[in-house]
Amino acid sequence: MTDIEALQRTLAAEHAAAFVFGALGGRASSLEAPQLQDDVTSAYDVHLERRDQLRTMITAAGADPVAAEPAYRLPSPLDTAEQIAAEALRVQRACVTTYAALVAAGDRGDRRWALEAMTRTALTEADFGGRPQPLPGLHRG
Repeated sequence: MTDIEALQRTLAAEHAAAFVFGALGGRASSLEAPQLQDDVTSAYDVHLERRDQLRTMITAAGADPVAAEPAYRLPSPLDTAEQIAAEALRVQRACVTTYAALVAAGDRGDRRWALEAMTRTALTEADFGGRPQPLPGLHRG
């Protein structure tokens, strides 16, 4: 995988994460779960920021950033705090895996940025009930 391909793949993952976290935020807002609402909102903001950073990185490399899909599939139901947290955790873990691939394929500057994003995302898994994993992004379990 080339550096640009890895960046595009990561951007596609961030498009999906932003969509899903936006939907989760809407669902969480109807619950009496203020900490979950805060955690979902925080994750949403981070994914939007990273999406924008990736667009800038891809454009600076001379490529056109991949566009977002019109919509992404959400699991059903998403009615409880536990269901929302489980989906948020799934998305965070998927992003950690994608960032691990960017660390492997990226150039030196991209690697440093991707490693920081991977680490910060892995740490936020705890916000959604996740437990620390050895080798975040590489471990399936």
